[in-house]
Amino acid sequence: MTECGHNFCRACISQCWVESEPNFPCPQCGKPTQERHLRPNRQLGNMVQLVKRPRLEVVPEPEGGRVCERHQEALKLFCQEDQTPICVICRESRAHRAHTVVPIEEAAQEYREQILSRLQRLREEREELQGLKSDWDKESERLLRQTEVERQLVVSEVEQLHQLLAEQERLLLARLGELDEEIGRRREENSTQLCEEISRLSALITELEGKCQQPAHEFLQGVRNAVSRGEKATSPHLVPKCLELEKRIRDFTRENNLQATVTGILGLRRARGFAVDVTLDPDTANPWLVLSEDQKCVRRGDTRQDLPDNPERFDPCVCVLGAERFLGGRRYWEVEVGDKTHWTLGVCRESVSRKGTVKLTPETGYWAVRLREGRYVTLTSPPTPFPVRVRPSRVGIFLDYEAGEVSFYNVTDRSQLCTVTGTFSRTLRPYFYAGLSAGGKNAAPLIICPVPAQAGGNLCP
Repeated sequence: MTECGHNFCRACISQCWVESEPNFPCPQCGKPTQERHLRPNRQLGNMVQLVKRPRLEVVPEPEGGRVCERHQEALKLFCQEDQTPICVICRESRAHRAHTVVPIEEAAQEYREQILSRLQRLREEREELQGLKSDWDKESERLLRQTEVERQLVVSEVEQLHQLLAEQERLLLARLGELDEEIGRRREENSTQLCEEISRLSALITELEGKCQQPAHEFLQGVRNAVSRGEKATSPHLVPKCLELEKRIRDFTRENNLQATVTGILGLRRARGFAVDVTLDPDTANPWLVLSEDQKCVRRGDTRQDLPDNPERFDPCVCVLGAERFLGGRRYWEVEVGDKTHWTLGVCRESVSRKGTVKLTPETGYWAVRLREGRYVTLTSPPTPFPVRVRPSRVGIFLDYEAGEVSFYNVTDRSQLCTVTGTFSRTLRPYFYAGLSAGGKNAAPLIICPVPAQAGGNLCP
């Protein structure tokens, strides 16, 4: 406010008044003032601000969109280079004249289609990831169930191991006690005999020493008899019978490997947890073989049967396969071999040749063990013999498909006989060979036996 009472914007009146002029006239009434003197009119200033504010806020937008802040025109175009909406006036400006400009709705539709396409891909990726998550959740649950099974097996096997160790300790100490008693008895016997011999020799020595002290005429009487008795007394002395006992102790050490024994027992116990019901497949049996009605027993017959020569039948090899097929997992079954002198057991590929000469090796698809002429061997190339402490009357076969192993157990003394390894990628089946009759010495059948349930139940699938 000037001294004459008129009101102006401070910035505007400052531009009107030039510093070099001597007087400062009022722009409205022209009344000069000697000094440049202005007073703020705060009430009017506040009112002006109130008037300005609604003017800015009530600028109406055109129907369907915003307006250009610079030109107050509708934003109907879209600049591709600057990626911003513009009005028709902006389109002709230097800033956008050389740019690619399209109608805003067309640009919006184009980008909307791009985003929708990307959204579809993102949704597909999300569904794929959700599927993977679901699959992994299921897989992790399956793996957790397996670890729980293994955990239960560990607890069960450790408990069984304690029991087995206590049992083996009792049995082995009992056998050592028997050896102690035998050694003590032999010592007493030898001590008694040696004491009697020592007494007899002592008496003879005393007699002969007395004889030597006699005068010549007395000494010569009966001297020949005395010489003869002295010569007879120098016969070989008794030798303590230690060699046999030493051999028995060495055999005990060799035959009673506690670690191997316990390992075999635990392995057999665990293998039995995967027992399956195996039967024989009559369509694969050689015509010389006789199968029982329940398909659990096979023996070599006396005559060749008139059977169809189907492709799956073995001929001339006198063998038969199990009906069960294995393409993974772990499986166990037991076969009674009794006193047979010749047999072969194991697994083979389902695709092995059934006609003509058959060579049983892993290279031809067979993983098996054989007894022939008292010799136990794995049918590798060449065959590999393995020691047997106790002749097995029942043999257990354990297939671990994923590990590529076929383990054989002597169920009679609960020891492990051997393990044959390989790489399995095709269907496997149990293999049985009953051997030649050998004049009736090997006429007994091979019998597939039921596997007894393990204590604590079968924890394995």
